[in-house]
Amino acid sequence: MHTHLFLFGGGPPFTPNLRKRFAALTNDGPVAILYVPRTGKDWTSYASIYTEPLEEDGISSFVHLPLSDAPTDEQLAQLQQCHGIIISGGETELYQRYLVDTEIGDIIQSRFADGVPVAGFSAGALVSPERCVIPEIDQRDNRRLRLPGLALLKDAVVCVHYETWGEAAHLTQSFTEEGTSRAFGLADASGIYLEDQHLIETEGTDPVVLSRSPVK
Repeated sequence: MHTHLFLFGGGPPFTPNLRKRFAALTNDGPVAILYVPRTGKDWTSYASIYTEPLEEDGISSFVHLPLSDAPTDEQLAQLQQCHGIIISGGETELYQRYLVDTEIGDIIQSRFADGVPVAGFSAGALVSPERCVIPEIDQRDNRRLRLPGLALLKDAVVCVHYETWGEAAHLTQSFTEEGTSRAFGLADASGIYLEDQHLIETEGTDPVVLSRSPVK
């Protein structure tokens, strides 16, 4: 079974070509959108940035799954039935807490291994590798954190908001410290698609790619 991972350097929407590719892989859904609720923010209206473009590509069913320490049995069952998974952005530490070594995370890993496409935006991209490296600018106490990730992306580290956050030094440091074969610096409004861990397509600003061997 092939794996399909889409990583974006900023928030939604999908870039057009990667959106079409993601939608085609879902077999018309349903698609789960995972997010950490934010105080004072109406998720339903925000989610339309994801859903309306995907509806143009034929996706008609969405599951909105707010993340917490205690997902319900219904939420777990809904996620298990989804044909596409989107991990939204926000406070990366909370996404890491709710997704890594949890029931939700186990289902994501299982569905991903079964060929279900997974898309991560900003925090969702940061939590996707084996190691979730959070820069100071993305941490409430201005500390750089190295935490376990979902391990959807193997032997690589990721930086997001590469240009707006000025992440060149952070990307190089992460690449060196983690000793991975690759590192990806992703700009806002740009994304990459990996099939079976191989970089297949990029869209938007070209990613900065550090590699210890030729990128495949």
